[in-house]
Amino acid sequence: MRVLPAVTGRDEFDALVVRTDHHDDRAWRNVVAALREPYGDGRFEARVHFVDDPAWDGATTDEVLAAVRADEDLAVVFLADRVTMRAEDHVLLAVTTSTREECEDEEDYRQLTEFGRGFRTVPAGVHDVHANLGLGNLGFEEYAAWAQDDPEGVYRPS
Repeated sequence: MRVLPAVTGRDEFDALVVRTDHHDDRAWRNVVAALREPYGDGRFEARVHFVDDPAWDGATTDEVLAAVRADEDLAVVFLADRVTMRAEDHVLLAVTTSTREECEDEEDYRQLTEFGRGFRTVPAGVHDVHANLGLGNLGFEEYAAWAQDDPEGVYRPS
């Protein structure tokens, strides 16, 4: 497994978006623009830390998780991967940073990952997911379940 550059400069309130596909700069600009839109009916300013470094091109989920593991304030990381760049609505991959070792027991981890370690979300969902996981208002598994209920498997805030 390769060693990726450290993620620096992220404020704990900033969602972390890592670009792992560098084949379409226009699509990336569209993703960034969508993520910078205010959320919560326009009441809240978008806070996002972008990692846009070609060294991350083709990085796997496990490689990204290994690189961000030291950030104790990070409950979820969002990947702008090939699917993100090709999808019309630029769905990002939301991945939990929690590990089995961080959970109280096997049942707790099984519940957290019942629908897998990741799910897709539209850019407008990134802020909702990041904020609520950070505050502990909702669990990762709840968002994953909502994504599972969507016909396209995507979390879409109402």
